[in-house]
Amino acid sequence: PPVSRSKREQGTVLLKVCVAASGAVDSVDVAKTSGYQRLDRAASDTVERWRFHPARRSGQAVAMCYQLPIRFSLDQH
Repeated sequence: PPVSRSKREQGTVLLKVCVAASGAVDSVDVAKTSGYQRLDRAASDTVERWRFHPARRSGQAVAMCYQLPIRFSLDQH
């Protein structure tokens, strides 16, 4: 987020993301905060709009929850 950039906020948010068998996001929760609510919210809001390839078990798409790290860095690399 622009305000976070100007305040030099950076860190990694660990999200618990549950994905339906359709690939749509069912839920997103912060498992571990970055230390900045603004970054946590930006990560959650962004991932909620994503579409995933669902997990498969025996060739069938299944719902699955997993942890997804989102890193916010001010590095130019």
